Amino acid sequence: MASDVTRYTNKVFMAGALPLLKTIATDVPEIAKKFEGVNAVYQVSAMANAQDKEAVHFIVENGVWSCKLGEYFGQNKIDAELEFSSMEKMNEFMKGKMTSLPKMHIKSFPKFIKFMTVMLKMSSLLNIPEPPEDEELCLLLCKLYFYLLSSGISQLNKMEHPEIHSWALKSPDRVYQWAIENHPECTAYLRVKAGKSRAGRGEYKRSKPFFCMKFDTAQHALMILLGTGDMLQMTKDKQLIMEGAPEFGAMIGDFMMTVGDLAK
Repeated sequence: MASDVTRYTNKVFMAGALPLLKTIATDVPEIAKKFEGVNAVYQVSAMANAQDKEAVHFIVENGVWSCKLGEYFGQNKIDAELEFSSMEKMNEFMKGKMTSLPKMHIKSFPKFIKFMTVMLKMSSLLNIPEPPEDEELCLLLCKLYFYLLSSGISQLNKMEHPEIHSWALKSPDRVYQWAIENHPECTAYLRVKAGKSRAGRGEYKRSKPFFCMKFDTAQHALMILLGTGDMLQMTKDKQLIMEGAPEFGAMIGDFMMTVGDLAK
């Protein structure tokens, strides 16, 4: 049986990282162009045990992506699937160990190549070591990290990760948000209530978030996200703004590090 750390890591990749493929295929112009008019089904899976499979699949309809957790059981055949023999193998592959290669089930080689283009783009983006100078690229990276962190924390809660689930069980209805000033398109949130949680993309608009970790620029956000900035100094310089309930900033920062450590 897989260890808790293996299961947590696999869920972060399945439900947090791999869904970013949709964002990349939509937001990166040269990749979006490759999928114009394309209809395809893709899947990434890993055997949890001899019978059960963890999976995430993507349906592309006329170039528009949708992402679903779980195996694909639709009427169309899967055009390309990366199938790992275990969660451990998938985790190693996602962390860059090319010795843990998946089986590749390919129905359409041209569509497979398009899919791998997005996979490689995601790998290159999430492995950038420090904030780039290009602002648009910084905004895209922040969006990816915000989505990954909000989804990762929520999924770990649902798996009853000890620290995160204990916090969620005690929580009233609260919303935590990550944002960049003047860039509402680059925002994500996490809603928590009595042990339940839901990650969302974009601004939470039904009420003011209980806590918002806001940055003045995408470059400064990446300094925190990539671990190259001093949080205390950046807070003092108003490059990082804790809105709402700043005493919760350290706690959310710890949960962000939990997700980051699992994905390393």
